[in-house]
Amino acid sequence: RRPSSSQPLSLSLSPLFNQHPPATMAAALVDNPPTTYGCSPALLLNSIAVAAASTGDAGVGSLPVSNVNVHPLVLLSVLDHHTRRQEGAGRVIGTLLGRRDGYRVEITNAFAVPHAERGDEVAIGKDFNRQMLALHLRANPRETIVGWYATALPDENDPDNGESKCIADTSSLIHEFYAGECDDDPIHLVVDTSLQTDAVAVRAYKSIPVCVKGEPLANLFHEIRLAVKSSESERICIDRMIGSASTSEGASTTQDESAALQISMEKLLAMLETCSEYVDKVVDGTIAAEDEMGRDISETLNSVPRIRPEVFDKMFNDSLQDLLMVTYLSNITKTQLTIAEKLNETLGK
Repeated sequence: RRPSSSQPLSLSLSPLFNQHPPATMAAALVDNPPTTYGCSPALLLNSIAVAAASTGDAGVGSLPVSNVNVHPLVLLSVLDHHTRRQEGAGRVIGTLLGRRDGYRVEITNAFAVPHAERGDEVAIGKDFNRQMLALHLRANPRETIVGWYATALPDENDPDNGESKCIADTSSLIHEFYAGECDDDPIHLVVDTSLQTDAVAVRAYKSIPVCVKGEPLANLFHEIRLAVKSSESERICIDRMIGSASTSEGASTTQDESAALQISMEKLLAMLETCSEYVDKVVDGTIAAEDEMGRDISETLNSVPRIRPEVFDKMFNDSLQDLLMVTYLSNITKTQLTIAEKLNETLGK
């Protein structure tokens, strides 16, 4: 039974997995999977798939989603969440937002969700998740919840080898929560932040429930095809970040934004003067008119919205005030985080 909305969602595991070996589970897979994902440990498909193939009595069925496209903004949000995690936290989780199109899922945004894991129990900030979702939908009403993300956990069996574990037993419990939040089966995105190979490994999984004699037993997490897809604006930002990181001075060597704006405005003014000069010569009869050139000028002028100067000044000033307010709040947040880190270090000593 789930708690009321004022309490965090708490889930726990059952010891069913210890009562049945993998070969018995694979032979007892049924065609009507249970509607719940909970009360079961998480399993990777490769171990169960071998057992199922050896028995030949059952299979896991087909997956409705076969391709996942993730935007760079999502990966940056996950890495930022991992960097700001509390000391001693094993992993972080969050909600994935995006769109579904048949067999393809596009993940365009993400936000962090507080949670706590203790043994075989998981507590998730359900109210926080719904509040953040409502705020995101106000800005992007077309996005929906498509799954959840998590960072990889260190391998408890051999922590010295530096390898990470993508799926944990408690992943089934978190997956159950997001199965109730999504319209379709949720996608599980795992980001390996160990940087053992100087790269961030990203994997996407789809879960299939397993039951024995109608009783939920485990979850099979099947890895599906994943690709990083960036829009034009994201590609420009990433190229700028890579270019800044490749220099010796880092971001301090980037071109001054005001100078870049001045250069672009000078180019725009030069093009306007050239166009005005061409129109004056056509009107005076100095040069012959060109129909294609005239249509291009007309389309360009029609694309510019007609706004009175006083209205434009008001819009510009409002946007400038909003920008200054965001900058002010960002500086306050940075200062607060710095003070909090100093206090944590002092209290920790």
